[in-house]
Amino acid sequence: MKAAVLIKHAIANEAFEIQEIKIPSLLEDEALIKVEAFGLNFADVMARQGLYQEAPPLPSVLGYDVVGTIEKVGDSSNDNLLGKRVVSMTRFGGYAEFAKTKAAGVAEISKELPAGEALALATQYSTAYFMAYECVSVFEGDNILMHAAAGGVGTALAQLLTLRGCTIFGLTSSNEKFDYLKNQGVHYPINHTKGNYEDEVRAVLGGNKLDVAFNSVGGSTFKKDRNLLQKGGRSVLYGVAERSGKGKGKLPTLDLAWKFGIFSPIQMLLHSQAIIGVNMLHIADEKPQVIKRCLDAVVKLTDEKKIKPFVGGVFNYKEIGDAHALLESRKSKGKIIVEW
Repeated sequence: MKAAVLIKHAIANEAFEIQEIKIPSLLEDEALIKVEAFGLNFADVMARQGLYQEAPPLPSVLGYDVVGTIEKVGDSSNDNLLGKRVVSMTRFGGYAEFAKTKAAGVAEISKELPAGEALALATQYSTAYFMAYECVSVFEGDNILMHAAAGGVGTALAQLLTLRGCTIFGLTSSNEKFDYLKNQGVHYPINHTKGNYEDEVRAVLGGNKLDVAFNSVGGSTFKKDRNLLQKGGRSVLYGVAERSGKGKGKLPTLDLAWKFGIFSPIQMLLHSQAIIGVNMLHIADEKPQVIKRCLDAVVKLTDEKKIKPFVGGVFNYKEIGDAHALLESRKSKGKIIVEW
């Protein structure tokens, strides 16, 4: 089978090579998917840069989410899945014509659902659903801050938070994305490159503060978010994009850790606040039934036309470098996908 193999940690158009590799063998609890298309996630960019510790050693096949048809199962108890069109998360291996996944974690989808929208549901919408509806349970009237608001998870969060009647602050790096954010349900788009977003949020809220901050950037932004949280507020961390582009080695990592700051659980107790870390890769590993629950929920919401995934770029597999470059540029919106 063909695969887009990461051969070195390098710039986007020099890092990958299309190769013929073996179709993966299955364990009893796994299923093999013939892939129509796969999605890109910012963790892929970090892995390409050599900054994601979970990534397999080189040469490797990245990829967290695929859409396609179940070709084979590891155990006959899952024969009912054969031939079904599904969307699923993968523990790497998604940048290939065939990918394996936990059979318990797949979600069946209709033939009419576009591949790009389905892929957005796999990682972005499942992550957003897990964070907003399961980790913190947002409510009507909650004040919410989102980082990278125009990205895949940001788009998903905006739509899911809108369904709950929240007031949404969305951070972005470009004024050109304001209209897009408003269309997704963001009440207050903020360009964080033009000033201190902490001051802008305070100005809108007056004497109020945030109920929840969803942060995929980390570092110095984490402390700003904590300053904005009210009593009972929650900070949800699901990425460290601030580490991207800073080079390898311990010094950039230590610098990132320093920017997060030092805090004690006693502070959390006194203010009745919480810090929640989310790594969907480990959730998929240890609790595929949770992934399936979230996936089934967002597929249902899509079928009911309550949410609408946005596809921000469709590439051919030979353009994998261009797809990565777009995602890394922070100029993209919604989900970036690659088709076979």
